[in-house]
This record gives sequence, structure tokens and C-alpha cells, in this order.
Amino acid sequence: MYAIVEIAGQQFKVEEGKKIFVHRLEAKAGETVHFDKVLLLDNDGQVTVGEPVVQDIIVEGTVLDDKARGDKVIVFKKKRKKGYRVKNGHRQNFTQIEVLHIGAKDAPRKERAKEVTRKAEVVSEETAEETKPVEKKAATKKSAAKKTETKEKKSASGKGEIKAAAEKKSAKKTTKSTKK
Repeated sequence: MYAIVEIAGQQFKVEEGKKIFVHRLEAKAGETVHFDKVLLLDNDGQVTVGEPVVQDIIVEGTVLDDKARGDKVIVFKKKRKKGYRVKNGHRQNFTQIEVLHIGAKDAPRKERAKEVTRKAEVVSEETAEETKPVEKKAATKKSAAKKTETKEKKSASGKGEIKAAAEKKSAKKTTKSTKK
């Protein structure tokens, strides 16, 4: 059994137990969502086409992840011989949904819905743990002191060479001017 459903302005082919990515919905992870814009229903070879939608049929699913992101897409624009180049990146936001039930609004549901919501809660807890900030170790005083010493040596040696070269030039100028 499968159905063609309109979700967030796009059409998707859905089956029970399948996971799909749709454009960002306002539902949170673990929530149950219902879609009533079923355009086509195939029940083991018996096809029902809606005009424009099939009446009294819904698709029910749960949100597994509400913060999924797609692959990065590079948008590059260029005009030849004009020096015009623009490079932008884009990542689309998605919501992952697992389809639990396709059928009549008042038809009995399977017990699988409870298992999926438990899995969604576990997934949302794992993502919350991953997003916690990681504490950075403080740099030791010795390494900081060494860094500043090396910087001072480098700057002093560079300045000394510049000053010595400037003094040589001025000495040459003064000797030339005194000889005249």
C-alpha cells in the first residue's frame, strides 16, 4: 500500500514504515503529524485517484528529526571578461518523518507508533548531548611564556637588522657629503 501525499507544497510517495525528508515543518521531534491532502491511494492494486484529493484518507507519521540539514550546494555566478564572480553556499533545512499509518481517519492504528515515539525521544536526547559545548583546556603558563619570548626575539632581531642597515646608509651618505 502506498499513497501520493502533498506535504509542504511538494508531492511525496509514502509507504508505511518508510522514512522521508520533507521541507522544514513546525513540528518538534517525537510529535505526531497528520496529512490529509492524499492525491492518490494504491491499496494492493486497487488505485483511487482524488479529484483533487481522496476523501476521508489520511497519512499519519511521527517526526524523527526536526533539525536535519541537506548537503551543501555551491552557487557560483560569473560573467566572462568582466571580473564578476560571486560564490555562495546553501544548506536546506529538512524534517525527517517516519510514516506510521495510511488509511481512513478512524481506522485502527498499529502499536508501532509507540515504539517510534520512544526512538524519536532517544534520538532527540542524543542530539542534545552532542550540541553541548566542549570545555577547552587552558594553556599552561610555560607554553604562553615561551611563545612571548620567541615573539620578542623575532621582533628584536628584525628591528635590529633594519636599524643596522639604516645606519650603514646614513654613514655612507655622510662620508660622501664630507668628501665633496
